Amino acid sequence: MLFFGPLSSLFDFLTFAIMLWVFHSGPALFRSGWFVESLATQTLVIFAIRTRRIPFFRSRPSLPMIITPITSAAVGIAVAFSPAEHLLGFAGLPIAYFFILLGMIGVYLVLIEVAKSRFYRAGHQPIRGQRTNAERHEHRVRRRAARFSRHIAPSTANRARMRKLRR
Repeated sequence: MLFFGPLSSLFDFLTFAIMLWVFHSGPALFRSGWFVESLATQTLVIFAIRTRRIPFFRSRPSLPMIITPITSAAVGIAVAFSPAEHLLGFAGLPIAYFFILLGMIGVYLVLIEVAKSRFYRAGHQPIRGQRTNAERHEHRVRRRAARFSRHIAPSTANRARMRKLRR
């Protein structure tokens, strides 16, 4: 919320500025532009936040993960151009808006990657499967000893005694 929310709001404000000062839009065009930008950025950002890998395209998503957000964004754009646009209070967007939108999406995804790297570098979320040194050592000892012994779950007292012996 503290990392990605303000970034999303910043791009909403950028869209407002573009719609008002570049395209001099009225309410219907403004609604259309904001709807399309919000839908596109918020559905496509899923690709970046679904993985810890930086950049996100190093982690290959499943086919449904590819199809769903892209289809959602395409349907949203199609709605803005459909015959029902007037019923929804939309107006057709100029082609120049889509070129600007593509640039905004590119910059947004890059900034999300930067925020994501800082988020994980700051240690806000533990890495799944990461062990402490003591846990790694115990795992290694247990793994090596497993074929020479049968597994009996140690009691709490036995665990404490074994820790003392290891030191």
